[in-house]
Amino acid sequence: MSGVPTSYYLVLSALLFTIGVIGVLIKRNPIVIFMCIELMLNAANLTFIALGRNFGQINGQMYVIFALAVAAAEVAVGLGIIVAIFRTKETIDVDEINLLKL
Repeated sequence: MSGVPTSYYLVLSALLFTIGVIGVLIKRNPIVIFMCIELMLNAANLTFIALGRNFGQINGQMYVIFALAVAAAEVAVGLGIIVAIFRTKETIDVDEINLLKL
């Protein structure tokens, strides 16, 4: 079986995860932050798929299906919260929103 080695997938996954972490730490727009979190989740999903293929197990694919379901629910709730914050504060800049202060 000639194909792409598993190490290439793992390096790509680590690179995508690193880009996601940097995006979460640097960006101030919550929509971009959610996109970076999704990028990190997809990097973890790529790792599950690559290692499942490497070991000949289907468990990695099952974990990915559950992770995608959780990610879809997270996006729905997160965007709802962003819309609610925008309606009350009229901004979605993370630095300007202080909901926990009285």
